[in-house]
Amino acid sequence: FRGLSFKSSSDLQFECLVCGATYSMENFSPQDNVDRSGRSCSPTRKSMTLSMGYLSRLNSPSKHKKPRLRKAKRLLPAQSPTAGFSPGKLYSDRLIPSRIESNLASNGEISENDPATSLHREASTSSFEASSPHKPVSKPRTLCFHSPKKLRSPARCDPFALSPVERHPRLRLFSSPRRTMRKIAKSPFKVLDAPSLQDDFYLNLVDWSSQNTLAVGLKSSVYLWSACTSKVTELLELPSNDTVTSVAWMEKGTQLAVGTQNGLVQIRDVLTNKKTRELSYHQQRVGSLAWNGNSLASGSRDRCVFLRDIRDPQDVSTKLRGHKQEVCGLKWSYDDDRQLASGGNDNKLLIWSAKASTPVLCYKDHTAAVKAITWSPHQTGLLASGGGTADRCIRFWNTLSSSETPLNCIDTGSQVCNLGWSKNVDEIISTHGYSLNQIIVWKYSSMEKLATLTGHTFRVLYLATSPDGQTVVTGAGDETLRFWSVFPGCKAQRSSQSGLRPKFREIDNIR
Repeated sequence: FRGLSFKSSSDLQFECLVCGATYSMENFSPQDNVDRSGRSCSPTRKSMTLSMGYLSRLNSPSKHKKPRLRKAKRLLPAQSPTAGFSPGKLYSDRLIPSRIESNLASNGEISENDPATSLHREASTSSFEASSPHKPVSKPRTLCFHSPKKLRSPARCDPFALSPVERHPRLRLFSSPRRTMRKIAKSPFKVLDAPSLQDDFYLNLVDWSSQNTLAVGLKSSVYLWSACTSKVTELLELPSNDTVTSVAWMEKGTQLAVGTQNGLVQIRDVLTNKKTRELSYHQQRVGSLAWNGNSLASGSRDRCVFLRDIRDPQDVSTKLRGHKQEVCGLKWSYDDDRQLASGGNDNKLLIWSAKASTPVLCYKDHTAAVKAITWSPHQTGLLASGGGTADRCIRFWNTLSSSETPLNCIDTGSQVCNLGWSKNVDEIISTHGYSLNQIIVWKYSSMEKLATLTGHTFRVLYLATSPDGQTVVTGAGDETLRFWSVFPGCKAQRSSQSGLRPKFREIDNIR
């Protein structure tokens, strides 16, 4: 009895809830043929199926109670589809037809949360379905539901699009830009043959100048290799009873300090290829050198560190004593108040002030020789050091604090031979010996491994960085120098390529 309300049980009359007409069960004919909206009631409502179905329930012998009919709520009068339209809209022009169905008010409601309009829509739909004996007419597709998959914006085909907003107007979603990881080449882009390159952990035989010239010590000779022209020249040759044990460029790149097995230090002018000074303070081999402007620090197997200003005509130097075994690592800090870090075979890392002859700090956490030392160019007082085979750890220190506890400690799994801190990004490169012979790029301060580079078959004992900070060169006992593109350029250099890359294409000889 959908749409009807029980009115009287004596004459079995019903009232239509939509149009208000009264119906009798005898012939089921409407008393009022016109509903409130002006439409004629459909004659198809004169159906005997409803009458017989109801009478069969009354005459049934079953003990079911008389069915209770709910008291229908008074609904708002249904509106005619043509209500509210002017004659101009109802009667189309011969050239420009008026499309009533294009009006949103006659096809559906925009708001889904208005209860009054919802009742109008439900009442109109109910009366339409009850009055039509045929197949229901298809509903208008205005504001119909679509699957989000069909509305999904196609893949952006424009490679030059800069906006993160999707193109589809219905889905104004912001697509989060993907962070691209920097790719580090796993193979060297140039290899130089360096015959007789010594396989000695305590020596420093490779350095790269600010003038883009690489210095390499091979036995009793020092060779210079120009990264711009790939030209190789021999700078000096020592007597047969002496060998080169260390090389270090001055910051200007015009003078080179050379340490020898006999404890001598030569200062060579590379422009004139002449010896400007010779220092003879040490009694044994000089394995480490470090420049601070015009001041040179030298460390030796005699356990001493000497500081000397090469501009002073007098033979005056400062002697630093603190290590009990050979000094194998020296590095100056980058800040104005320069500090000198020295590492020794006694497993100690000492911090010196330029104005004092006694160490300011002494770190004793390493359990093997400390050769690998590097200062952070991004944070004042931040120092990293690496231990030998029995230690295998990289430790970080705050030299501005009096605490001698490391900030962090990372076990690398193999001997730490060298450390280098990138000046362009906050990343560290380490070279290793026994037993992996590899090169690792770390991200500070999470110490996440960004890349692991392999290729050397012996311990990677030597490390130097190019002037632009993008390329590193490594040397090993396999008598090769390998060039790796590891770090990105600084902001001023990233728009243009480094001048080094086109020159490095094949395997050459250093001599």
